Amino acid sequence: MSSLTNDDEFWMRLALAEADAATAHGDVPVGAVVVSAEGVELSRDHNRREALADPTAHAELLAVRTAAQSRGHWRLEGATLYVTLEPCAMCAGALVNSRIARVVFGALDAKAGALTSLFTLGSDTRLNHRFVVTGGVLASEGAERLSRFFQKLRAAGEK
Repeated sequence: MSSLTNDDEFWMRLALAEADAATAHGDVPVGAVVVSAEGVELSRDHNRREALADPTAHAELLAVRTAAQSRGHWRLEGATLYVTLEPCAMCAGALVNSRIARVVFGALDAKAGALTSLFTLGSDTRLNHRFVVTGGVLASEGAERLSRFFQKLRAAGEK
């Protein structure tokens, strides 16, 4: 894992705002922002699995797709993804394939995290691409959103 840069907290706050937007349509509050090497926002999005009835509509995948479209190419070399929750294996695989340079995440995901918790896909030397990982940025803020979301679901008897 790498160290924090001055801009990490700024971009993570934007990702947290995206996470808040997910709850408006009943999705798990996870948000993501993709930023170019020059510090320009390429895209942002939040979980939309419920809204789109799509199991792959994770914040990271949606933001990466839009960033690639804005660049006109699937390679996101030099770019950084900011995401409020540690990416799962599906998203980590997409990040390897997108050639992202760096991933900054907030809260750990002990049940599905694929960058540090369960797997280390971003640094696995068996894969054709690796990226720098910085975890724990504003982790408590992201974790609190997730806790509140799931407490409400449990109180309503939904989860």
